[in-house]
Amino acid sequence: MISGLASGYLRCDPLEVAVGWVYGHQDVARPEPGKSARQALDDAIRPALQHGPCYVTFSGGRDSSAVLAAATDLARREGFDLPVPITRIYPDLPDTDESSWQRMVIDHLELTEWIRLELRQGESDLLGAAALAGLRARGLIWPPALQSHDVMFQHARGGSLLTGEGGDAVLGSHRGTPLTRLRNRRRPTRTLLKHAATAIVPRPIRRRKVAKLAAQSVQSRWLQPTALAEHASRVADDESTEPLRSDSATWAVATKRSFATISHNHAAAASEYGIRASDPLLDHRFVSTLARDGGRWGFNSRTATMRFLFADVLPAAVLSRATKAWFNQAHATDTTRRFARQWDGTGVDRSLVDVDKLREVWLSDQPTMATGMLLHAAWLGTTGRDG
Repeated sequence: MISGLASGYLRCDPLEVAVGWVYGHQDVARPEPGKSARQALDDAIRPALQHGPCYVTFSGGRDSSAVLAAATDLARREGFDLPVPITRIYPDLPDTDESSWQRMVIDHLELTEWIRLELRQGESDLLGAAALAGLRARGLIWPPALQSHDVMFQHARGGSLLTGEGGDAVLGSHRGTPLTRLRNRRRPTRTLLKHAATAIVPRPIRRRKVAKLAAQSVQSRWLQPTALAEHASRVADDESTEPLRSDSATWAVATKRSFATISHNHAAAASEYGIRASDPLLDHRFVSTLARDGGRWGFNSRTATMRFLFADVLPAAVLSRATKAWFNQAHATDTTRRFARQWDGTGVDRSLVDVDKLREVWLSDQPTMATGMLLHAAWLGTTGRDG
């Protein structure tokens, strides 16, 4: 459960802090669809261009590329100043390098202004100077990486900021997608038949399967047994309710409290710098319209959805891209490991978390952002906001 505090941020309950996730759905009135999904997306983007300068967080992935391309196309058609991409670069972490994909999109869109922020030597760490400044001012919020976004907010001060948040969920596959693929293929593979059969099993069976998988998730590395069981139960409750119809499943994304929390807290943090931040791929009217356009069966794949929406503004290679960079190591550097070595377990709920196992996660070569709020809670408990 999430509760809003006077600070304007949405806060997580103790289990959500321990697992690094926000559970549940909320009641959201579904708006009437627009003429087309692309026009609805334009409507979601237009206010940012009208109240410019407009910046777009741009990693080079499909979601941020789509928002940047749609915003650029709209700006040219309607006479607005072109949006400016902002990219965070981690020269010390070659596995995060997306420069070839980024350059492909920038060149295709013929953009000449591009802000690239080089973050070195732990500047992006969840316990780096920027993140700690945010943590002192805001307290514990989710997602934890938001605490270190101030370096980007400083460049967008007084303008508008668009993100590609929510793209994987809104534009990606849903429960019924295997059935759509089966319907459209003459010779289905054995794997496709298996996935299609799984999609139509009764909810109690699906719930048990999801709960079993959740009990083996990354959170099993540090949660106490009772907390892990509760986590598995809550994940199973959420995921087993996904509708079979693609249009209903697409709209259901807009009701997830996780995305509502991300959007709200990002906008709240950006507003501290006079920035109007928004996530157009999570705009309710856009999601409603995309659900209508996809219909009962939806699209065959994420690539099919991308082509439907953005074939006129993005290179074919970007539309069909199957790879994705991960940035966990950018947020867990030697700064985090130094803290972990001397940490005595203060600040986290030991009834939910095995502190020794949690320390092992922080010291390992496989860090996970799912422990980010615990890391911040531990730092606050150890040093206090004035530390």
